[in-house]
Amino acid sequence: MTTTHRARPVLRSDYQRSVAEYWNNEKDPVNLRLGDVDGLYHHHYGLGAYDPAVLDGPDEAVIAEMHRLETAQAEVLLDHLGDVGPEDAVLDAGCGRGGTSIMANQRFGCYADGITISETQMQFANEQARRRGVSDKVRYHFRNMLDTGFEDASRKAIWNNESTMYVDLHQLFAEHSRQLEIGGRYVTITGCYNDVTGGRSKAVSQIDQHYTCNIHPRSEYFKAMAANKLTPIAVVDLTADTIPYWELRERSSVATGIEGPFLQAYREGSFHYLLIAADRIA
Repeated sequence: MTTTHRARPVLRSDYQRSVAEYWNNEKDPVNLRLGDVDGLYHHHYGLGAYDPAVLDGPDEAVIAEMHRLETAQAEVLLDHLGDVGPEDAVLDAGCGRGGTSIMANQRFGCYADGITISETQMQFANEQARRRGVSDKVRYHFRNMLDTGFEDASRKAIWNNESTMYVDLHQLFAEHSRQLEIGGRYVTITGCYNDVTGGRSKAVSQIDQHYTCNIHPRSEYFKAMAANKLTPIAVVDLTADTIPYWELRERSSVATGIEGPFLQAYREGSFHYLLIAADRIA
């Protein structure tokens, strides 16, 4: 794909440098062991009911079931990308170790670029693409999602999978809108706090602190989309569907301690897990 490279630095603030450092050093088994199941490494959560029988089996069975749920989450995101073909280009903004980009290529045959501010993640993901023999169409880059350097109107679809809480939404959606062709599709799956009931709850604040992020209120997504020519066509509340994943993770060998705040926030209604799909209008 043709790109416009920019000389501006990727990391432009102390906060961005701290986030990059966090992910450069991250070697959490909840990401790595799950990815080892089939070589698809995700950095997001899961959807759907789990098989309770895995709790009576070996630890590997629980790990495999958690990975099945997180891969199901990525499938739901891809289901909402619209009509993507082999000659189209898509963008995974905040790609982590790259699993969803590879899944997009597998499903659509498309070109997929992933971007991350973690050089460690970028190198890992490119190695996975090379091992799978898809590096001619799936590439990962050390770039800032707020200023990627990719050309205007160069993307059929763009997504953020649990990465919007690291950036300003108005800046992010302005950049996505610039890169999407007219009629192109944007999809995000994200956790957002319920601003109908007030500010961040204690549980949501614990999640922010754990991941060095800044969870946005639900309303801010729609304000920022409206300001940047992105019109929502689907809004799906996935909160109930993600709770089983967290219940299983809490009982797993790879629990990190953040499971309790997630479950509390979801159950008390202070935190929502949403999918939003929006089209780029003229």
